[in-house]
Amino acid sequence: MLNQAVSHLNKELSKKKQQHYIIDCDIHHDFPSPDVILPYLSDRWREHHLTYGFKEHHGFVHSFGLYPPVSPFASRQDGWPHNGARPGTDLEFMKAQHLESNNVKYGILNTLFPVQTQLNDEYARALARAVNDWQIKEWLEKDSRLRASIIVPYENPEFAVEEIERVGKHPGFVQIMLLCRSKEPLGRRKYWPIYEAAEAYGLPIGMHIINGGMHGNTSSGWHSYYSEVHTSLSPGAQVQVVSLVCEGVFKRFPKLRVVLIEAGFAWVPSLMWRLDKQYVKLKSELPHLKRLPSEYIREHFRFTTQPMEEPTVPKHFYHILEHLGSDDLLLFATDYPHWDFDDPLKSFPVKIEQELKQKIYYKNAESIYDFKKGEIR
Repeated sequence: MLNQAVSHLNKELSKKKQQHYIIDCDIHHDFPSPDVILPYLSDRWREHHLTYGFKEHHGFVHSFGLYPPVSPFASRQDGWPHNGARPGTDLEFMKAQHLESNNVKYGILNTLFPVQTQLNDEYARALARAVNDWQIKEWLEKDSRLRASIIVPYENPEFAVEEIERVGKHPGFVQIMLLCRSKEPLGRRKYWPIYEAAEAYGLPIGMHIINGGMHGNTSSGWHSYYSEVHTSLSPGAQVQVVSLVCEGVFKRFPKLRVVLIEAGFAWVPSLMWRLDKQYVKLKSELPHLKRLPSEYIREHFRFTTQPMEEPTVPKHFYHILEHLGSDDLLLFATDYPHWDFDDPLKSFPVKIEQELKQKIYYKNAESIYDFKKGEIR
């Protein structure tokens, strides 16, 4: 049985080596323990961190490591390194299990360390700086395939811009990370200084779905079940798409790009149809928009493929792609090392033509992200 398993594994790896490389737009790395951040904090904030710790609304981020217990840290069962460390904390293990076996040319790291949800702005500022310095030293400088998102305390745009200006030119950082569950819709002018800095540095905004604890999981409050929570994360992203378009963010920042991460994409066509219909009837309210909302969405938004949409009738997947109206919108992602990881060989529910597959696997990402800002080493 063992020989058969090894033979099967070798065949799978051989297939992956024969395929084109991929760019994985969502890899989750993590701290082996909370104490790892200590050397990256100043004396003042190290004492604060040890004495008082996190102060945030109790939300999905806070309980992420423990919920659900059947899958701690939302990890796949084989995602635990052999040394017993937490999933996503061991670079050598990640390289062997994912980067090399799946032929990853570039992988974008997105940490979910709870920086943005802190109620103390000054503490969030210190944490963001520490997390970004940790990313540089422990990840970006150790593997030239890795890139990362700049973590910013975006509820205080002044501090967020300060951090973008501090590390925005570093070749390892290719986007700025925001979370979908913000205090206010992200199209509001409060957040515009962040978009101005993003545009100035040529960095997309990466918007990751997760409940940052600022609000309930839904407009009606909190869910009862994990299945509800996990299924209902996408609507938070949809709200932000509507806000960014209707508030005129892309009219003001025409070079800005936004990547929605783990939000799905099958809902995008119907949202565009609905927005366009409302705009035609109510456009006197939005004189700052000079084009249909769907045109802004297709130009300025991109969507990662994980979790891959899987219609009950597989061939209907083609209809989703057709209704998106563009081959440029999807970026491949695996969500490694989480339990709903998408294998590059098995993620698509149907066989798609080679040209489109190449665009999704790597060409679309190469057109959005600047992977060649400079050499890491």
